[in-house]
Amino acid sequence: MRGRIASIHRYPVKGFTPERVDSAVLTPGRPFPCDRLYAVENGPSGFDPDNPAFVSKQKFTVLAAIPDVARARTAYDEASGVLTAKAPGLPDFAASLADAAGREAFAAWLGDLIADDVRGPLRVLEGPGAHRFTDHPQGQVSIINLASLRELETRVGRPVDPLRFRANLYVEGWPAWAEAGWDGRDLTLGAVRARVFKSIVRCAATHVNPTTAERDLEVVRALHENFGHMNLGIYVHVIDGGRVQTGDDCEGPAA
Repeated sequence: MRGRIASIHRYPVKGFTPERVDSAVLTPGRPFPCDRLYAVENGPSGFDPDNPAFVSKQKFTVLAAIPDVARARTAYDEASGVLTAKAPGLPDFAASLADAAGREAFAAWLGDLIADDVRGPLRVLEGPGAHRFTDHPQGQVSIINLASLRELETRVGRPVDPLRFRANLYVEGWPAWAEAGWDGRDLTLGAVRARVFKSIVRCAATHVNPTTAERDLEVVRALHENFGHMNLGIYVHVIDGGRVQTGDDCEGPAA
């Protein structure tokens, strides 16, 4: 069951702008490169950098809770650690998130953007070591089957931006919903072998239009009413590492 990688994305700051990349090196037991490195705490979250553990996304400034986050357009320079950000009505921002002063400055800038939704002090957290602020504690790499997404589009009668689903890899060529039966099975992504961990249960973050920052489509309800579940996409764990790039073949498990 052959497909191909249509696009690759990373999300350096949890909840903020997707960044498209041409390729990425995937490593067994490690998260997707430069993905969810940072998260912005919205009031005390209980996260302890000396003993990092999974924290619910509801503790952070994410689209599921704060649609206005999508009004920010961010870009992260991996070499320098500098984050740039733009939003209507605010001055452009640029500072290094590697520095405490830069993290404090971004929190202050963001506070002006989402003032009505601030529950407590905003604080930019950096994932220590290999810790990443993923939506699932074991969700290392996420994949969307674009044919499944097009089935959803057909049912709701309108285009659905794939970036609502904030995946790392978007795949063309697999039959719609083929991935629903792949839990525990292996697939190949270019030179990489990975094992499907679980289907991704969608949340209200997908209701937010990533261009307009409006809640304009109840994706979770549409999935449930049309397909009897709330899943779209899969998490995989890398077994044999290597580089994946746009256009690579993706071989799903045999039927």
